[in-house]
Amino acid sequence: MAGSAHATLAGLRRSRSPRTSDGTRPVPATAPLAAVAAAFTLAQLLLVRPGMGLGWDEAVYVSQVSPQAPAAFFSAPRARGVSLLVAPVASWSTSTALLRTYLAVLSGLALYLALRAWRCLFPVRVLALSGALLASLWVTLFYGPQAMPNYWVAVGALAAVGCFLRARADRSALWGLAASAALMALMRPMDAVWAVLPLLALGLARRHRRALVVLLAGLAAGAADWVVEAYADYGGPVRRLSEGSAIQGGLGWHLAVVDQLRSLSGRALCRPCTGALPNPLVTVWWFVLPLLAVLGLVVAVRARRTTVTLLPLACAATAAFPYLFMIGYAAPRFLLPAYALLALPVADALTYLVTARRRPWRPVVATLVCLGLAAHLAVQLAVLENTVHNTTEDRRGWSRTAASLHRLGVRPPCLLTGDGAIPVAFYTGCSSAETTGHNANSTGEAIVGTARRIPVAALVPDGTRPPGYARDWPSEPLDGQRLYYSVPGGGR
Repeated sequence: MAGSAHATLAGLRRSRSPRTSDGTRPVPATAPLAAVAAAFTLAQLLLVRPGMGLGWDEAVYVSQVSPQAPAAFFSAPRARGVSLLVAPVASWSTSTALLRTYLAVLSGLALYLALRAWRCLFPVRVLALSGALLASLWVTLFYGPQAMPNYWVAVGALAAVGCFLRARADRSALWGLAASAALMALMRPMDAVWAVLPLLALGLARRHRRALVVLLAGLAAGAADWVVEAYADYGGPVRRLSEGSAIQGGLGWHLAVVDQLRSLSGRALCRPCTGALPNPLVTVWWFVLPLLAVLGLVVAVRARRTTVTLLPLACAATAAFPYLFMIGYAAPRFLLPAYALLALPVADALTYLVTARRRPWRPVVATLVCLGLAAHLAVQLAVLENTVHNTTEDRRGWSRTAASLHRLGVRPPCLLTGDGAIPVAFYTGCSSAETTGHNANSTGEAIVGTARRIPVAALVPDGTRPPGYARDWPSEPLDGQRLYYSVPGGGR
C-alpha cells in the first residue's frame, strides 16, 4: 500500500484530543455521521411508506422464512443473505410495516458503520457529505427499507475498502474487513467479487498478506451457504453460475449504459429497456458524477493521499462494470455499490470547491454548488415520490387479486401458477408453481394432481389462452387478467 494512507491515518490520529481546553469532553468526531444516518432512516420512514407491499423479489426472499406463505422457488442467481437479514422479524410477523421499519433502522445503522470505517482517512465533514449524497439518491432511499440485497452490498463494499486501507496501521480494522466482505458475499457473491477485485490485486501486488487473507476468509464465509447449495441443488458452483447467466439473458458483451440511463426515471426493472430517455434534469447528475470523481482524485493527488481516493474509485469501476457492459438489461439498484464508493471522492471534490482558500471565485463556486445540490435533491425526491406511488399501486393490485382468490375459495393450502404467480401467491398465502420459464419447478400433470386435493388457480393475461389443464375451469376477469380456478368440492 502507498505510504499516503498510513500517513493520513497517523496524522488524523494525532489531531484528536480527548478533552477540550476547559476539561469537558468534546462532541464525538463521528456525531455528524450519526446525524446523517439518523436522517437517512427518518427519510425512509417518511417517504417510502412502511406499509408499501412487498415486491416480486422481496416475496421470494421473505417467503423463505415467513409463516405467511410457503417458500417460493429460489432461482440460481439468488443468495440467502436477504432471507437471513429479514428472519429476525419476518419469521414471526407478517406485518410489512414492521419489516420496513426494521430494515430502515438497520440500513441507517449500516450506513453509519460504513462511513465510520473511513474516519481516519477523510475529514469528518467529507464523510458526512458523502453519506448525505448517497442517502439522498432516490434509489438509496427506495431500496434501503426493502428486502433486497443491493444496498447491503453497497455498504459492505464501502466499509470493506475503508477497513482494508486502515488494516496496516489499525489491526482492529481487520475485523471490519472480514465482516463487510462476508456481508457482501452473503448477499450477492459475484457482486462481492467484482467490488473487491482492486483490493485483491493490491493485496497481491503489495504483499499485504494479513489483509488479503482476512478479505478472502470473509468472502469465503459469506459465500459458503451459496456454494453448499450449488453442490446440493445445481451440480456445483460452475453449473449454478451458468444457469444464473442463462436466467439473466446470457452474460457477455452488452452495452447497457443507455439502459441504465432509462432506468433513472424510477423504473425498478428495465427489461426489455425501450422507450425514450428521461428528462435531462433526471439524468444530468449521472454525467456530473464521474467528472467530480476525477476532480476528487486530483484533489487527493495534490494532498498526497492518492491511494485513499484511487482505491474506492477503482472498486466503484469494477463493481459497475458487469452492469454497464455485461448484462442485457438494467435496474438502478444494480449500481448502488458504485454510487456508495464514488460518493467519497465526489464529496471531497465538492468540499474543496466550497472551502478552497485564497480563491477569488470561491463565493461564486460555493453558491453554484449549493444551488446544484438543492436542485439535485429536488429531482431525486420527485422521482422517489413518483416511484413510490406507482409501486404502491402495483402492489395493491396484487392485494386485490389475492382478495378475489379468497372470495372464490382459493385459500391456504392452495397453489397458484401463471402470470405473476409468485408475488400473488405470497399475498394469498399459497404456494406457487411454473411449468415453463426461469422459475419452472413443476409440470402440468403435477398441477392437475394437486387440483384434486387443494384449490388451484392459474393467472392468465387477457387475450391469452389458458394452459391446457385449466381450459375447463371456471374463470373470472380481474385487472387485465383472467383467473382460472379449481376448488375441490366446488364451494366458495
